Amino acid sequence: MPFSTDIRVTGAALFLLPVRTRVPLKFGAQVVDAVTCARVVVDVRTRDGRRGVGWGETPLAVQWGWPARLPYDARHDAMVRVAAASAAAFTGLGVDGHPLELGVAFRRSALDRLAREAGDAATGPVPELAALIAASAVDLAVHDAYGVALGLDTYRTYGADHLASDLADLFGPALDPAARSRFTGRRPADFLVADPPRSLLAWHLVGGLDPLEPGDLTGAEPDDGHPVLLADWIRADGLECLKVKLRGDDLDWDIERLLRVGRIGLAHGVTRFCADFNCTVTDPSYVHAALDAVTAASPDLAARLLYVEQPFPYDLEAHAIDVGSLATRTRLFLDESAHDWRHVARGRALGWNGVALKTCKTQSGALLSLAWARTHGMDLMVQDLTNPMLAAIPHALLAAHADTLAGVETNAMQFYPAASVTEAGVHPGLYARRRGRIDLGTLAGPGFGMRVGEIARVLPEPHAVCGTIDAAAWRPRGGGHG
Repeated sequence: MPFSTDIRVTGAALFLLPVRTRVPLKFGAQVVDAVTCARVVVDVRTRDGRRGVGWGETPLAVQWGWPARLPYDARHDAMVRVAAASAAAFTGLGVDGHPLELGVAFRRSALDRLAREAGDAATGPVPELAALIAASAVDLAVHDAYGVALGLDTYRTYGADHLASDLADLFGPALDPAARSRFTGRRPADFLVADPPRSLLAWHLVGGLDPLEPGDLTGAEPDDGHPVLLADWIRADGLECLKVKLRGDDLDWDIERLLRVGRIGLAHGVTRFCADFNCTVTDPSYVHAALDAVTAASPDLAARLLYVEQPFPYDLEAHAIDVGSLATRTRLFLDESAHDWRHVARGRALGWNGVALKTCKTQSGALLSLAWARTHGMDLMVQDLTNPMLAAIPHALLAAHADTLAGVETNAMQFYPAASVTEAGVHPGLYARRRGRIDLGTLAGPGFGMRVGEIARVLPEPHAVCGTIDAAAWRPRGGGHG
């Protein structure tokens, strides 16, 4: 039965915000020194005439979402085309509903087509993960706008009072009929923390090029008041959790890197570690060998290795690797492979026992993956896409509501801290880690609590505008742009 609070997207605008890293970020075989953030504002109307303006933002992480030998610019520009087309598609859905219903409708009816159309003869279609990243900013903005229209925290709208469809409906015909009864009558709110924490443990990312000790310095490091060496980061931010980026194709290097990071971290009070191979491993024996070596050389580090993240290639169909032997000795988390709940189900069938959620795969998709994973006993984390500016807000909120294994990864303050200075004027605790945590206490008000109207960022001219949206939605007003 339709609700009077159901919305229709009436307009949207897409902005492109370029950001450069202060130091390069290396993961797997990829290196990032710059990124474009897609920021979207949407205008929505409820059936009963209320209006909401909402915001969403995602870094267009080309190297992560579309690793290929194609030129960077070609991949980047194709993702921008998907972002613009997604804003137009949400505006043109022509249906009313809850944001989650609209997100599911968009995914089913439009995303694959937009990914095909955004490619060209040189690039081919935009891969599914890259297309999700590009579409996620508008999906996030719709969830934010819905809460604003209703005057509610968006996370208070994921129950039966506002969402007509249950999870069985939202999962649709792809859901195994035997599992349908487990989701009938249930909503995402049934799987979320009702009283979320206002601060979270913060995971620091140790990139593949990050200097660990003085002997690693080259002289090219920035002198900008932020730490460079690992021990300095730990002391400055009170870090307790380190995620270590590995190569996956050089076992000796990976073992040495883990042991070096472990030695420094343990000496400075770090209590949790994660090993992230970023999809470069093709045989479970490689990861077993790395874990065996760490266990033999540093039992303390091995005891504090909380989980291993995505050693194996993205495509679970093309690389259907049985990972059960690893899952019996460690938590093994899907990340790049977990495009949506269907991929999570496929991963679990292969032996994976954890899922790394990301808002860059859309808020709608993250909520469905969370519910499916929780129902099937899988552990959860929320992982960063090096989210600066507004992108950091729904990312942190998802972690707070998801009851993660341990806090949230947050590393934009490592790689481009200057990008978020404007937003930090309103939400300082989100963009700096203190005593090993981030603080969500300033998030307040409807939607995602971004308080965009107080953030004094002047945006460039929109890259694309669709539907009916008043430019006053993004032009400065009383110091902010909202």
